[in-house]
Amino acid sequence: MRALPIGSKTLGLLVLALTITSAATIAKEYLSGIVWEEPPVVTPPADAGSTPPPEDAIVLFGGDNLDAWEGGNAWTIADGVATAAKRDISTKSGFGDCQLHLEWASPDKVSGSGQGRGNSGVFLMGRYEIQILDSYQNSTYFDGQCGALYKQRPPLVNASRKPGEWQSFDIFFRAPRFRHGKLETPGQVTVLHNGVLVQNNTEILGDTAWDAAPSYQAHPVRLPIRLQFHGNPVRFRNIWIRDLMEREDANTASVARRLAERENEPVEAPEE
Repeated sequence: MRALPIGSKTLGLLVLALTITSAATIAKEYLSGIVWEEPPVVTPPADAGSTPPPEDAIVLFGGDNLDAWEGGNAWTIADGVATAAKRDISTKSGFGDCQLHLEWASPDKVSGSGQGRGNSGVFLMGRYEIQILDSYQNSTYFDGQCGALYKQRPPLVNASRKPGEWQSFDIFFRAPRFRHGKLETPGQVTVLHNGVLVQNNTEILGDTAWDAAPSYQAHPVRLPIRLQFHGNPVRFRNIWIRDLMEREDANTASVARRLAERENEPVEAPEE
């Protein structure tokens, strides 16, 4: 049977239809199905200015340059502030357990709504996102609000300041551990937003993807931190980190040794 000829216009429409169908399939949004309660709004303390880094901190952005970041030349720097543009940037060094401090501000001119308003994110190890969003009087899904562990857990409260005002995250991260390619202990994260607790030792369920359920894939103990460019000119200042990996591992080893010693200690007979 001879195939019927297809005109170039018909072929073009067919390719376009297949492309649209494929894109729609790829971009299907993941929904957990959990009905979250809306985080109550609380007024955070007034901005008291930048928090200086402690002595053992590594300064990732001090206002002069983004030399500590891959792709940092894509962002603009002026008056001690880095503004997101063109692409995501990632630290040149890898980190696991850490205390991360960063200060940021959404655009003072409100544009868009929901996820299209002041959107960025902090990706711990490049894959576990704490959401940055202008959530001041801005409705969106609760596990995508500012301070959410994206698509996994909403913030306890909405502690957002007004658009354009400086805000802060203090993130305390315990990286997941893998043994022989399998998850041994999941990651955990605690987050202060403008000094207000919004994630309280929250268990991380896996990668935080927009279009897939969370899942863990084995990875190195240290990976870069990524800051997202999501199309909005979110500004950043005063970013520093304390690397806690070695201390955490040393403490864990000390506990393990003590438990092993206890198992070998003689058991005293009870007094009669």
